[in-house]
Amino acid sequence: MDAAPRDGLPPFEDRTDFENADRGFVSALVPGVVTADDGRVVWDADAYGFLDGDCPATAHPGLWRQSQLCARQGLYEVTEGVYQVRGLDLANMTLVEGHDGVLVVDPLVSSECAAAALALYRRHRGERPVTGLIYTHSHVDHFGGARGVLPPDEESGVPVLAPVGFLEHAVSENVFAGPAIARRADFMYGASLPKAPDGQIGTGLGATVSTGTVTLVPPTVDITHSGQTEVVDGVRILFQLTPGTEAPAEMNFLFTEQRALCLAENVTHTLHNILTLRGALVRDARIWSRYLDEAIDFFGDVYDVAFASHHWPTWGHENVVRLLAEQRDLYAYLHDQTLRLLNSGLTGPEIAEELRLPPALEAAWHARGYYGSLNHNVKAVYQRYLGWYDGNPAHLWEHPPVPLAERYVEMAGGPAAMLAAARRYADAGDLRFAATLLNHLVFAEPGDEEARRTLAGVYERLGHGSENGPWRNIYLTGAQELLSEAGGPAVTTDSAELTSALSVGMLLDSLAVRIDGPRAAREPRLIIDLVVIDEQRRHRINLEHGALTHRSLPLHRAPRPQAGLTLTLTRPELLGLLAGKGLAGIGTEGDRELLKRLFSHVSRPDRGFPIVTP
Repeated sequence: MDAAPRDGLPPFEDRTDFENADRGFVSALVPGVVTADDGRVVWDADAYGFLDGDCPATAHPGLWRQSQLCARQGLYEVTEGVYQVRGLDLANMTLVEGHDGVLVVDPLVSSECAAAALALYRRHRGERPVTGLIYTHSHVDHFGGARGVLPPDEESGVPVLAPVGFLEHAVSENVFAGPAIARRADFMYGASLPKAPDGQIGTGLGATVSTGTVTLVPPTVDITHSGQTEVVDGVRILFQLTPGTEAPAEMNFLFTEQRALCLAENVTHTLHNILTLRGALVRDARIWSRYLDEAIDFFGDVYDVAFASHHWPTWGHENVVRLLAEQRDLYAYLHDQTLRLLNSGLTGPEIAEELRLPPALEAAWHARGYYGSLNHNVKAVYQRYLGWYDGNPAHLWEHPPVPLAERYVEMAGGPAAMLAAARRYADAGDLRFAATLLNHLVFAEPGDEEARRTLAGVYERLGHGSENGPWRNIYLTGAQELLSEAGGPAVTTDSAELTSALSVGMLLDSLAVRIDGPRAAREPRLIIDLVVIDEQRRHRINLEHGALTHRSLPLHRAPRPQAGLTLTLTRPELLGLLAGKGLAGIGTEGDRELLKRLFSHVSRPDRGFPIVTP
């Protein structure tokens, strides 16, 4: 990795991807900058202009090539009546022209970028109203900009289509573990890194994530089964439901008259993640492969082009089938060979070192690990089946990082001896073990500036040699933080609209994960009933033994024991209460002090918690 070798790369003379990435170009956004209402820059495509040059020594040539492709920006025609805006966020926004307006597929991460993308389309295709909105799946880069294309005063009567389960997964991923995911996403996407040949050059899936306003328009039409068809503004759409693939709720679909197949994020021009490094549910590579195989037969021969929520389209039916088949076999091979080797007694890291793709897949540009990597995907498959424990008793109850590091430093003969050893390994090209030693040293001696600088240098070398975009960004962001130059999280996903989309049960779940358990455990039992008028349901909250539990009951049922406090309120009033707006307008019966006691145990997550230092 250190020298960014070309070994194992397909021939660079293959220009098919570049031809496809440029095909159908209409116009770019000039300048390629999107700002928020307060003037803050939330997207800067022009910052990647340096990618026009040759690959430098500070980048892997495979990732440099992929970043050149992903940096292309503007409005593109996919086929008659189907357009994409690419390069204005991490994902693509697709626009399909109907009888009276235009359907929008996946409105990017933030409303500012989505609005800019729609304005670019309208500049060249006319002031068509948005007559339909489709979310391919439940990740924020495919719904967060919804209000940029469908503001509140225009949403009435406009159908919003999504796979069944979309809302639950879209909101829960960004709320329950939202602070931790946002913090890790800053490393994965490298949003705080300078855009430069020795800095952030892309993610392999796109350039980076925008940092504007995340919004959500809740779906009005659920896609519940494969074979379901819907007609929106005269456009007929045939759906294939693919749950548990790249997202827990996801779908492919065909615009039948346009003969254009949308493959969501199930098929892109990279090996994807089985477990994304920012954190998420582990995906099922087995079922992912099966749905791709199903798609080959399900959609038959009635399309001429396939496009996805990232990257560039693939034209020609046979080319699409070949892409589907190779991606199908990519995930099947990854899954099955990991299982074969783990059943032979190998651990996740051992399998990750041993497993290689067969030559035909290794030679395919779209199967390379620009975003997901074979190494960390193998470990994810292992985790899905066997969890974190590898069966070795020595790993069952190891010390946590700081005391473990202190013992390693002591064994090495002290900080100076460990630093010298780490430098020897780094000079010999064993950056991986140098990083391990230096990481222990930094955790044992966080104030040792020489150790921090040396580790930062090792991380930079590892990053510059990485073909995988997130690996590069993680290493370089780690180096940045060691030198105390880090910025804030890439994007905040706990917006009011996301929170407002939570069901009452999910709102209470989000409250439960913020309870300071040790402190709350010292308090006597606390029972509060919520009578939610617009739901006609009673929700009982029970705080006992430091755990907040809740259950939903018919309105007429008043379980025993009697609640110490009953609040009668609407769902919007509950949202206001949880946001700290008080009890104004809310009916109360019982001891109001119980509410103060409950809220006194609610913690505030630290969005800047340390990762590379203790």
